[in-house]
Amino acid sequence: MRPFKSLNEQEILALAIGLEEEDGRIYADLAEAVKQTHPAHAEEFRRLREEEDGHRARLLELYRQKFGEHVPLIRRQDVKGFIKRRPIWQQRPLNLENARKQAEVFEAETRCFYEAAARQAADPGVRKLLSDLAAEESKHERLAEALPGAEAEHEEEMAARRRLFVLQIIQPGLAGLMDGSVSTLAPLFAAAFATRDTWRTFLIGLAAAIGAGISMGFAEALSDDGKLTGRGHPLIRGTACGLMTTVGGLGHTLPYLIPHIWVATGVAVAVVLVELACISWLRHRYMDTPWTSAAFQVVLGGLLVFAAGILIGSRD
Repeated sequence: MRPFKSLNEQEILALAIGLEEEDGRIYADLAEAVKQTHPAHAEEFRRLREEEDGHRARLLELYRQKFGEHVPLIRRQDVKGFIKRRPIWQQRPLNLENARKQAEVFEAETRCFYEAAARQAADPGVRKLLSDLAAEESKHERLAEALPGAEAEHEEEMAARRRLFVLQIIQPGLAGLMDGSVSTLAPLFAAAFATRDTWRTFLIGLAAAIGAGISMGFAEALSDDGKLTGRGHPLIRGTACGLMTTVGGLGHTLPYLIPHIWVATGVAVAVVLVELACISWLRHRYMDTPWTSAAFQVVLGGLLVFAAGILIGSRD
């Protein structure tokens, strides 16, 4: 992926044209998803699609004036820093609240993109259009927030803070907790079954937890700078991800301070079950993942890694 700062004005405009086309199609999908149960809101999504089409037309006109007819295909997945979007068709059935959340996140990200692009543009005409579109996307964002009905100002502020908390802390922390809880199972239980020594098992688990925490922390911090996605400072996200990865690994490592190997292993297994239940709850609570799907994905992954560790350790 190319870093956003490396794009020139022609590439920025080409990317913006692609984004507006994608957003327009997403709004059409959202309108289709809720048209039977909420026809008035479906109409609002269609109106937003028309406005996105208007944005695309203005961008195309400016692009042709400055760079000609050919627009290179530059997609969001080609540029570092964008949030990965799950297609709407994969989320059916989609209720109104989830549709509103989708639209709100999309508009917030697009606004951040236009603000960053305007700061990077040197041409006054390009900079003005990008700034104007950032302001219009901000209006769309507020409209998306208000779709289910009017809310009090303080409730909107609390919702905004909650979204920021989820983006900056919950998402990276949950990714770290899942990685720390699951990825360290194999080396820990392999060591336990291979050595039958609680102290050596503890040291191996400790090393795995700390190593995974450092690795995940750096990976999250370097994934994007937060300027396009609104996900906050990379240091905050990296710290949250690294710490939770380490915590996830330490949870089932600490029982091996118990000197009896099978007692320690029994306690460690119980801790693993609690960890997987907590991860499933967090995915359901903050990531809108259905309980059954969240539990199945997490528990299945944990059991596979756990079985791999036992199988490898038992072969000693």
